[in-house]
Amino acid sequence: MSERTSRLGSAEVTLPGGRRIRLSGGSGHPRPDGPPRTRVAYAAAHVVADPAADNTPGAPAVLDWDRTLAFRRHLWSYGLGVAEAMDTAQRGMGLDYPATRELIRRSAAEARSVGGRIVAGATTDQLPPGPATLAEVTAAYRAQLDDVQAAGAVPVLMCSRHLAAAARGPEDYLRVYDELLHAADGPVVLHWLGPMFDPALSGYWGTADLDLAADTVVELLKAHASRVDGIKVSLLDAGREVALRRRLPAGVRLYTGDDFHYPELIRGDDVGHSDALLGVFAAIAPAASAAFAALDRGDLTRYDEIFAPTVPLARHLFAAPTWYYKTGIVFLAWLAGHQEHFTMVGGLQSGRSPEHLGTLLSLADAAGLLPDAELAAVRARAFFTVAGVPQ
Repeated sequence: MSERTSRLGSAEVTLPGGRRIRLSGGSGHPRPDGPPRTRVAYAAAHVVADPAADNTPGAPAVLDWDRTLAFRRHLWSYGLGVAEAMDTAQRGMGLDYPATRELIRRSAAEARSVGGRIVAGATTDQLPPGPATLAEVTAAYRAQLDDVQAAGAVPVLMCSRHLAAAARGPEDYLRVYDELLHAADGPVVLHWLGPMFDPALSGYWGTADLDLAADTVVELLKAHASRVDGIKVSLLDAGREVALRRRLPAGVRLYTGDDFHYPELIRGDDVGHSDALLGVFAAIAPAASAAFAALDRGDLTRYDEIFAPTVPLARHLFAAPTWYYKTGIVFLAWLAGHQEHFTMVGGLQSGRSPEHLGTLLSLADAAGLLPDAELAAVRARAFFTVAGVPQ
């Protein structure tokens, strides 16, 4: 019996622990006429694995290109830009650089065909694990920067594990980034990712003291303001983000990567606001689009109402260990009908427990993010049955 013919009108699911819920489905946020007018917003999109391939830990990633690109068209249709190859929960955890380079090439071409906004990550993950010199790190960055620019995407100079290991202080970071910024064809986006997303990045910018690290970031930005579109900051610390935002040179954006406090940071205050480059937007694109439309109208009450139920979902998605957040993103993409399976590159579908995913299902439904309640329920029942939760 097929998945769809076995639905039988039932939207009930038994969660781990025995609680039974009835899914209510999506709230039907409309697609906008275009991108937000008052903010710039990107969603960090996941890749769809080929379920028939050997996407096990350590194996080269094999992608379902049709579904991967279709998901990007879904994001563009809601007015969001795509942050490509910035999936830090899979890049370095299954998504190897040959697959990444092809992903950037294909996605940039797709963006041109639909008029979508796109940025793409450049880092050093083509280097082998282990020590590398600063010269090798810089050369690896340069090669990926060239690949992103050749594809026609705006580069994001992502944090590098190799640079974090090789640098001996702030001056090494400033030297490497100075060379990269001078090599770029146009303004780029910088990237500051906290160790909660990747422990190997602890002490980035040359110090574990975040105040001193912010001083180095500001020094770099002031020296290269004309070469930087903005900086994505993912520290999950709203106060620290606002403090940094107020120190940025004129014209340099702060793209919030704070998946806990994004509504207040994007909303802003009388001094300024953050734009957005967020992993959670891949899961909440319709709601995010509607919230931005309300913000464009100046309807802050509606903006807050739309985003409010997405925050508990986001906090659960990005709960520690945060670097496994993409397991939840892919689970929701499957339940929402964006892909036909719950398989990930590197075998990362095992990165979250059935209990975690059960709570995620309940929160996603409460936020109106499951467009077809019956389809979501039949898939959830299948998953929990295999996990040992009788339905």
